[in-house]
Amino acid sequence: MAWTLTGDVAEYLTTAGDFLRSRAAENTVQLAATETVRVRGPAAFGDEAPLFGWWAAPGGPVTAAFMHTPPFGVTLTPAPADVAAALAETFAARGRFPAWVMADTTTAPSFAAAWERYTGQPARVGRRSRLYRLGRLLPPDPAPPGRARVATTADSGLLLDWLEAFGREADGHGGPDLQRTVADRLSYGGLTLWESGGPVSMAGVTRAVAGQARVGPVYTPPERRGKGFGGAVTAAVSQAAKDAGVGEVLLYTDLANPTSNALYQRLGYEPVSDSVQLLFLSA
Repeated sequence: MAWTLTGDVAEYLTTAGDFLRSRAAENTVQLAATETVRVRGPAAFGDEAPLFGWWAAPGGPVTAAFMHTPPFGVTLTPAPADVAAALAETFAARGRFPAWVMADTTTAPSFAAAWERYTGQPARVGRRSRLYRLGRLLPPDPAPPGRARVATTADSGLLLDWLEAFGREADGHGGPDLQRTVADRLSYGGLTLWESGGPVSMAGVTRAVAGQARVGPVYTPPERRGKGFGGAVTAAVSQAAKDAGVGEVLLYTDLANPTSNALYQRLGYEPVSDSVQLLFLSA
């Protein structure tokens, strides 16, 4: 057996789509990103072409799958240690160097250990995350002053600034091509602002795919925090997704941030699973 690779998102979804949708919540990152590539084209996230792949015995079902959409790293479904190691070997042989791997807390270390063997690049923990699923939405009560509105192109400058600030706080840098991100999100109403004498908080949501959508990022400038705006805008986009017919509304939190984990649980979000992002360091 070996990994089958393709740069064609349609081929990937034809072969591995049912496998991904069989556990849609846990595969929300892959499902949302491949939908973006399907809609926006292979340059949706950056100029380097994306790569996708699946693992299956000859004539058997798909049992693992990955995507690599540079400048982002590799997102990998749960896989046995030897299968994750085989993917690391395949990437090294192709000279394809991802910035990180994100997977469950056993698969990601298996990939990273093999990656260090093949490339000499060690890994460190970038983020430990928890996936949440919305149960019964419990909006903040009392609600903070203001109202939610869907962002428009007139907000692009503010959105770019806030997304850059969010990236610096989350990852220590501003992230990928944020102009691309803003243009894509605005194309389907994927960013919402909370207005209270002007914009005070922001929440995003992915396209609906496989009956689910994922909230994020959520950002409130430091001087506006502690007033309930982040919870209010998160509740607003969560309700809007439900009103649009989405069956499951999801979000990720950074486990190192107890404030956000407590907030989302107060809103009715329930834990599903944990994952880890391992960053690769220069040898």
